Amino acid sequence: MGLSRVKGALVALLLTTTLGTAVGTQVTAQAATYTTVSSKSVTKTAYHKKSTSGAIYNQAHSRKVANLKTYPYTTWYVTKRATLRHGNSKGIYYYVKNTAGSVKGWVWHGYLKKGKSPFGLKYAKNAIAMNYTTGKAVWSKNANTARPIASVSKIMTLYLVLKKVDGSTAKWNQVVDTSSRGLISMSQNSSVGGFVFHTGHKYTVKELYDAALLDSSNNAAIALGKWVAGSNAKFIQQMNAQAKSWNLGNAHFVSASGLENSDLRPYGYAYGSANANMVSAKDVALIARHLIKDYPRVLTDGAVGSKTVDGQLCYNYNNLLSGRKYAQASLNVDGLKTGYTPLAGYCFVGTGKMAGKQRIITVVLHDENEFTETRSLMNHVYKSSSMAE
Repeated sequence: MGLSRVKGALVALLLTTTLGTAVGTQVTAQAATYTTVSSKSVTKTAYHKKSTSGAIYNQAHSRKVANLKTYPYTTWYVTKRATLRHGNSKGIYYYVKNTAGSVKGWVWHGYLKKGKSPFGLKYAKNAIAMNYTTGKAVWSKNANTARPIASVSKIMTLYLVLKKVDGSTAKWNQVVDTSSRGLISMSQNSSVGGFVFHTGHKYTVKELYDAALLDSSNNAAIALGKWVAGSNAKFIQQMNAQAKSWNLGNAHFVSASGLENSDLRPYGYAYGSANANMVSAKDVALIARHLIKDYPRVLTDGAVGSKTVDGQLCYNYNNLLSGRKYAQASLNVDGLKTGYTPLAGYCFVGTGKMAGKQRIITVVLHDENEFTETRSLMNHVYKSSSMAE
């Protein structure tokens, strides 16, 4: 074997030596030498990150496993402790694992704080959990900050539709004017439409209500708004007037559908000077509370997984409903509305009622995992808060 191969083999041997093998073992990490001064097992103890600093390394301290800041709400369980020498200094390191055991390694003890991690949502920028019965927030994150909410906006549109219908079968069966070229063109563009308006077809209020609620059709929502108020502009004025009557201080609407004006402008439905509906998570939850309280049928309607309307499949994208990917039977989720635009991110207002508990309303805005985080939030509230009937 050549000299270079001998050196390579020695380096490889050093890099694969574990921290706890023996006192005095040296390993090479990024041109720095770590020496294990002592190592021992300790009673399993819960810790969480102390700040945004710090990283977890493999046993050889030659490879970074994870940055602690990417796990802001993770509880780490310490089972080993080692004193390592690095140059002229020594430090105490903990061997940690997350609950699932999927992330594990060594971290300097100063980056951790004893105790389980407090509950939090990693991805949602704004969120709230509200007790439906009392209207009080039981958990929140930046809940009073207004931001774009995409198609979650439709819960206000649907409220005003139901308000006009007022239980009248005759009004449910009224035909809505869908002849607008802009709406027809929008309906044929899958990125902004949803439910296709076929030229010459007649659509009832109930059909467009189902298309807007289940399939989140933007053109259906706009057409319904025009039916309610006579024009798109007048309807948006009604949306803002309704928000004002409820004292929603962080809610301003420029769109019946939740699409931004930058998307609506080519179809002739831009309104106002702002680009998007701007509503806080708290105000979204309050709108949802009014909708459920005044028109409880929305829970039955919103729990439908899919429905054929005028030959078109309207698919409900609420993946917390029974039988769906993220469903949890005990939460009994029966609503309410999804939303997404690149500007707003993934948004979701959900509601459910655990047996023996009060109904909960949750909102997550600009999320990446809206259903898993909603499920986690619901479980946390039911476990930690007084929500008994």
